[in-house]
Amino acid sequence: MSLLSSARAVDSRPSTPDDLVVVPARHPWRWIAAALVLVVVAQFLHGLATNPGWEWRTFAGYFFEESVMDALLITLELTFAGAVLGFAGGIVLAPMRLSRNPVLKTVSWTFIWVFRSVPLIVQLLFWANLGYLYDRLQLGIPFGPGFVHLETSSLVSAFGAALLGLALHEAAYAAEIVRAGILSVDSRQLEAAAALGIPRLRQFRRILLPQAMRAILPNAANELVNLLKSTSVVYVLAIGELFYQVQVIYGRNGRVVPLLLVATVWYVILTAALSVLQHYVERRFSRGYVR
Repeated sequence: MSLLSSARAVDSRPSTPDDLVVVPARHPWRWIAAALVLVVVAQFLHGLATNPGWEWRTFAGYFFEESVMDALLITLELTFAGAVLGFAGGIVLAPMRLSRNPVLKTVSWTFIWVFRSVPLIVQLLFWANLGYLYDRLQLGIPFGPGFVHLETSSLVSAFGAALLGLALHEAAYAAEIVRAGILSVDSRQLEAAAALGIPRLRQFRRILLPQAMRAILPNAANELVNLLKSTSVVYVLAIGELFYQVQVIYGRNGRVVPLLLVATVWYVILTAALSVLQHYVERRFSRGYVR
């Protein structure tokens, strides 16, 4: 056999993975974009550290100030109470919206439509001025005499008006979140439960709702974070929550930027805590679905 035919025979052998030279794909624009982003971030951090307008000493002095801590507690109270009442209302409104009863369905749809359409600040002012419409509230026979009479001004305080507005506003959005979660569950499971004679309330509580929680939780967590930030709107009722108290302080000393930074950092910390809680709750309800 000639040398030429031997060389051809060697070249015709199939290549093995060890014979291949792997060259990684080059992405020069990706590295250029990353470098530009790092430069912008470095400039921002340098400005935070060197710009005297941030007044970090003032920020540190007021971050744990007693009035700020009290205002933070009020913010947490409004958030927790508004979330509990709002989602309790949403759990009631969502099945009403899905009901075959036209009265229940219409009432639920109207409630959700109205309270999602009206801005939260308008709702708060409306509930705070409820006494202008009704001097007294009474309990008794419908369209007849009342047995218990309550003064509206004493029943609905500024804090009560804020909580009522936040809860009703939250219930409208929570109802749609819960409804979406219910629709995500296969309806054949309820048919099987009905065939086994399981009562409707137990079907909803033990079969439907636990499975719907996987779809409800991400949106519910976003709504809870939004509710936390929405508590800043109640400053119009002169309630001493975090944003209102910060306004009071910088109205006295004129240190607007560091005091706003105090409120900003506290909102970021609370949002981060809610995100961590969301992670563990979602992981619990995802058992058996994801590894």
